[in-house]
Amino acid sequence: MTRKLFGLMTLVIISMVCAAWAAEYGTADEAKKMLERAIAEVQKDKTKALAMFSKGEGGFKDRDLYPYCGGPDGNFTAHPSLVGKSLKELKDKNGKPIGEEIYAKAKEGAIAEISYMWPRPNETAPVQKVAYYTKVGDQVCAVGYYK
Repeated sequence: MTRKLFGLMTLVIISMVCAAWAAEYGTADEAKKMLERAIAEVQKDKTKALAMFSKGEGGFKDRDLYPYCGGPDGNFTAHPSLVGKSLKELKDKNGKPIGEEIYAKAKEGAIAEISYMWPRPNETAPVQKVAYYTKVGDQVCAVGYYK
């Protein structure tokens, strides 16, 4: 009886830890849905949308999920901290040219994805991250999530 109770308690604790971890980070589905909402906002009012994305307003900051965009010059037009810096020249922690690939492959009306290595917020060790991205008018926009 004691052994069964201990096993049940262990299972409950493991389940709670897994649920807490999952709630701490955004999922692939949530990232894609946020990008779809971001596309609609850019199409409606680009200037307002880019400001909202950078400030995390209107539901565009959810845990580690947020949209970011780059303009025709290759620089971030929306990002919590990198506006004005080069998105096109952005490389992951292994040197993969992610910004260059996003700009080369982004197409209006199609959502693609790119996988790269990037540290989670407030951490230093890179882990696998995936970004969904697309082209919206003269903007290339993306939302990434950690695997």
